[in-house]
Amino acid sequence: MDTILNLVMTFFAQLCKRSHSLFFFLVIALPVCLGTWLAYPTVSAAKPYFEDGFLGLTQEELRTQLGTPMAIRSRKAALRVFSYYTFADWKKYFKNLVSPENGEDVYTYTRNGIQVRYSFTYVPDLNEGKDFPTLYVQRCEIEFSPAVSLETLPSLIPEFLPPSNPSAPAFRSNLWVLVFKGPPSPEASLIVKERGKEKLSWSLAYQMFAVNGIPNHFSLKTPIDRLEITTQSLQLVEHQQRLTHEPITNPFSPEFQKQRPVQTPAVKSIPRPEYAD
Repeated sequence: MDTILNLVMTFFAQLCKRSHSLFFFLVIALPVCLGTWLAYPTVSAAKPYFEDGFLGLTQEELRTQLGTPMAIRSRKAALRVFSYYTFADWKKYFKNLVSPENGEDVYTYTRNGIQVRYSFTYVPDLNEGKDFPTLYVQRCEIEFSPAVSLETLPSLIPEFLPPSNPSAPAFRSNLWVLVFKGPPSPEASLIVKERGKEKLSWSLAYQMFAVNGIPNHFSLKTPIDRLEITTQSLQLVEHQQRLTHEPITNPFSPEFQKQRPVQTPAVKSIPRPEYAD
């Protein structure tokens, strides 16, 4: 850009010498220089949209922060079935077989004797108009082996900082617990694929899944197999997903921990008939 500006300035300086008019130079040169500057906007570095520190980062920024992925995995259809590759094999061969965003960066750690596996899903910025657009972190999936209790999640995941306010929006189903935190981010719609996303507000959300299901009267001892750090819309949940999202007290609040467990009524056994010998 500096080279172009120098050429433009030199050209108009020559015109100024010929016309011997500084006014003529300013009138013509300034609009052209301004137009050149607008045609080459300053590229700003991406930054995370929320306090988790992941959502909204570019793939390059994430890899600078966490290092080279320990593996790359690709999802088969809509099922939770994956193919895993070494980073070298993915970069050399398999990356060319599918779209770049289909590869998820995988990082595996051992914390307190638990295997903690991070997987990052990306979304391309299609507005760039490039053959290989910039990839942004859309979702972070964290899996545990073996499953861990709800109360141990903050100690295993430094990026997981659940709200303690009892009024923080929280919901549940028979398979997961969903907790919202913090105000919406106007920039977060870039990583959302929902139709009509421009009309909604998008916030940081923690969604915790249990393969064996969430009991009706769950507690902080309930086993959790997977935590997803995502961007979700509270408006969408409250207005269009009321039948699948049951409102609950924030499970990470002191008020929830003070709740007494509901006693499950004993199941009466069916009397067995007695027969004469």
